[in-house]
Amino acid sequence: MHAVNIHEAKTQLSRLIDRAANGESFIVANPGKPVVKVVAIVAPAAGETRRVGFMTGKISVPEDFDRMRK
Repeated sequence: MHAVNIHEAKTQLSRLIDRAANGESFIVANPGKPVVKVVAIVAPAAGETRRVGFMTGKISVPEDFDRMRK
């Protein structure tokens, strides 16, 4: 992982974002001190949906789950 200063990050932001999106994270530093780490976000692929109800029948909630216990 490499570090870039804030000026370089501002002038080459598009290139740095492309590199981060391809898995190459980097650190932005302000006069030599690390400030932030830039990493790609792992998002679901297009068309991928959440599986609603995939735990049906595998867990149960007791009737008194919302009552205060003494």
